[in-house]
Amino acid sequence: MSIKLTVEKVITALKLEIVAGELGINREVQNPSLSKPGLELAGLFDFYEFDRIQIIGSKEGTFFHWLSVLDQQIRVKMLFEKQPPAFIFSKNVDIPPIFIQYGNEYNIPVLKSQYKTTSLFSELFAFLQSCLAEKTSMHGVLMDINGVGVLITGKSGIGKSEVALELVRRGYMLVADDIVEIYQKEKGILIGEAPDLLKKHLEIRGIGIVNIVYLYGVKSYRENKRISLLVQLEKWDDVKQFDRLGLMEEKQLIVDTEVTVVSIPITEARNTATLVEAAAIDYKAKALGYHSAKEFNENLIRKIEVNHQKAKE
Repeated sequence: MSIKLTVEKVITALKLEIVAGELGINREVQNPSLSKPGLELAGLFDFYEFDRIQIIGSKEGTFFHWLSVLDQQIRVKMLFEKQPPAFIFSKNVDIPPIFIQYGNEYNIPVLKSQYKTTSLFSELFAFLQSCLAEKTSMHGVLMDINGVGVLITGKSGIGKSEVALELVRRGYMLVADDIVEIYQKEKGILIGEAPDLLKKHLEIRGIGIVNIVYLYGVKSYRENKRISLLVQLEKWDDVKQFDRLGLMEEKQLIVDTEVTVVSIPITEARNTATLVEAAAIDYKAKALGYHSAKEFNENLIRKIEVNHQKAKE
């Protein structure tokens, strides 16, 4: 699912100033990509990406003033005739009167940003991606553990929120509890966050819903996090075989991205929060090039080979 995004929401999110075309702030933004209409100002409209928000930066603004008055009028009118969602001018670019005129005439918002061009582009692109990307949701708890985004899943009542509370107490950050909304920023990068109503809140059976920021301060919460590891909590089962060495790597596909999965069997005697913490730190070590299980296995193989050689002698 994806949400309907209007220019008005973009204005609010990036604190943009409305200079012209205020009647068009309810225009829908459907494309998360952005366009800088330099070629169009030069007269080439064959590749005009008019379904995107148009960014006018220093280069476009400077080139515009090199044009004759007639070319300025013709090309700016052509830009507006295709009905793009909005035009945004970066911090150091003055808005020419012709843009204000056509903005009001076509009811297309002409906006002013306090960001310089590069920052405006990156901030706006990130915002549009988060709003317009196809989203899915999973039942679980998302934590930032030592820089690793860990999605903790398991059957209802298994203790996911209690594990999250203990991890927050240890200094780690909560991202989402109960429902985790996930979108794919690009293939290989999944971002998780909480629904608006549940942000900063954690449900603890017997206590109720608590605001984690009020209890532990702003350091205990972050808005979103890249998901790197999925930890599945399962009740101990004597029949099921769990990976004891850590050589097997299980993956789960979320949207179009594979995420590493670790299954942790739990009992009353096991400290689940410590196990989840260890899984996150071990994942980070592997990402940095150190694999404990492989090192142990290689040492074991070498030991067997040495003993086998001695036996031959």
